[in-house]
Amino acid sequence: MNRPTEILPSNHELLSPGIADLWFVPLGGCGEIGSNLNLYGHDGQWLIVDCGIGFDREPGAEAVITPDPGFISARRESLVGMVITHAHEDHVGAVAYLWEELQCPVYCTSFTAVILRRKLAEAGLLSKVPLHVLPTGASHRLGCFDLRWIGITHSTPEAQCLLIETSAGRVLHTGDWKWDADPQVGPSYDEETFRSLAALKLDALVGDSTCATVEGRSPSEGDVVAGINQVVSGASGRVVATCFGSNIARMQTLARAASASGRYLALFGRSLVNNYQAALETGFWDRDLTFIDPTHIGYLPPEEVMIIATGSQGDARAALTRIAAGNHPDLELEAGDTVVFSSRDIPGNELAIERVRQALVSKDVKIVEQTEHGPLIHTSGHPGRDDLKDMYEWVAPRIAIPVHGEPHHLAAHASLAADCGVPQQLLGRNGDLFVLAPQPGVRPGAVAVGRRTIRQSGS
Repeated sequence: MNRPTEILPSNHELLSPGIADLWFVPLGGCGEIGSNLNLYGHDGQWLIVDCGIGFDREPGAEAVITPDPGFISARRESLVGMVITHAHEDHVGAVAYLWEELQCPVYCTSFTAVILRRKLAEAGLLSKVPLHVLPTGASHRLGCFDLRWIGITHSTPEAQCLLIETSAGRVLHTGDWKWDADPQVGPSYDEETFRSLAALKLDALVGDSTCATVEGRSPSEGDVVAGINQVVSGASGRVVATCFGSNIARMQTLARAASASGRYLALFGRSLVNNYQAALETGFWDRDLTFIDPTHIGYLPPEEVMIIATGSQGDARAALTRIAAGNHPDLELEAGDTVVFSSRDIPGNELAIERVRQALVSKDVKIVEQTEHGPLIHTSGHPGRDDLKDMYEWVAPRIAIPVHGEPHHLAAHASLAADCGVPQQLLGRNGDLFVLAPQPGVRPGAVAVGRRTIRQSGS
């Protein structure tokens, strides 16, 4: 495996790529999960890919974390635009907090645009931000960067890979992805499209590492349907299910399970309602699946009740956390009720989630989680090792750059890429300068990075 190599003098203070240069600089999301903010540089210009948040998980804290954009905001006159690959908070959530420092046009697909517009409106920026909506498969030129959007499956609608072409080289930025032949919502991926990229002789693939330690493949969203139906139909009391709010496919699977078992369904939590409305607006929601007013839930017999609630990660203000603590205004759980965690624990959230679990246990509530031998009730939106092997076989890049993961995820990804015959693997962290052309290498710590903590109102 190729180790990081110093390729620029240490006194190189003003970093500006020349016409022969193609650079990648992560300001967030490399060596961590969350806070994704990526830069590409060529011929004196810069492009941002994704602008996401993280969360402060200290007990009692309720804050949003954003990457420090200081390096690129100081070069705002050279910034040609920002591209958002999909609607997850760790990729789009920081736009409303950081845009006034960046002052650049923003490009995304329709579902992400609906989510982003709501955030911009809350921040008073809706009329200020030039937001451009592009379809999957679109090609667009921003400054010296030729961009092509390539649709791929993930756990939110309209996830995109981004092909970035310049006169110095070509990069595939995968964003978050998985191979899913039955995604339940939206189209599947097109294998031939990805195989055709090998003919371009890509200089690099900058790729998702979240499940690079997981053997095999990530199951399809379609594979979860039977397991969720089994759990919901077998429950005797109320059912509360929690999942990631932007996973529209999972929300629809839960809603169909409620309908099939004769249960009235309600949404508890603003992010779920917002994502449902965005899916409805963009045609990703089955209009036959409806919800009742949450305030009516308490008047129904337990066996006729199902709720989808925010709080899969133990967030202090989320609906499930309040339900577990017994202070939600519309629902009180009782012995014999069931709570379904149709989600995974994001690293760093384990203690917060465990506090919620213990509060539920104290109420004698049945907890259903994904186990090795139980029904399949969750699948990751990220590629397992066999999925990654397919990607490298089909795309055949010259360099692999693992991102979107903690250090052990990045190392596992790099090792796998080497086993797949990728000639060079570049490992680094936030603030490192990855030079893709003319001479590949890494300058560690070339750019000052950090994070900002934004306290939420009411916290």
